[in-house]
Amino acid sequence: MSLKYDKDLIPRARALRRNMTRQERRLWYEYLSSYPIRFQRQKTIGAYIVDFYCHSAKIAIEIDGERHYTEEGIVYDKRRTAKLNSYGLRVIRFSNTEVDMNFKGVCQAIHDAVQSE
Repeated sequence: MSLKYDKDLIPRARALRRNMTRQERRLWYEYLSSYPIRFQRQKTIGAYIVDFYCHSAKIAIEIDGERHYTEEGIVYDKRRTAKLNSYGLRVIRFSNTEVDMNFKGVCQAIHDAVQSE
């Protein structure tokens, strides 16, 4: 089943692909781009753009920077995650610090999530 998306978000998703954060670039180029199961980056789903998406495992991966830990960011992410869950997706979140300090652990957690589907 294909997920619906807002076509008006496509230009923004393309811009985000060109301007990934350091942590997103690292995760993409050092792990996800060559992962044996296909991942997409900056994928539009519904009214949102997720950092990484694996259709076959129904997983959305988010790499969270500082703004995600503000009161507003926490409320927004909770609502966003609930909506993505309603599409049958599991949302996995990692902080920028986790990607920087525990890259192998992040990769293992992603692998384990994909394998559990």
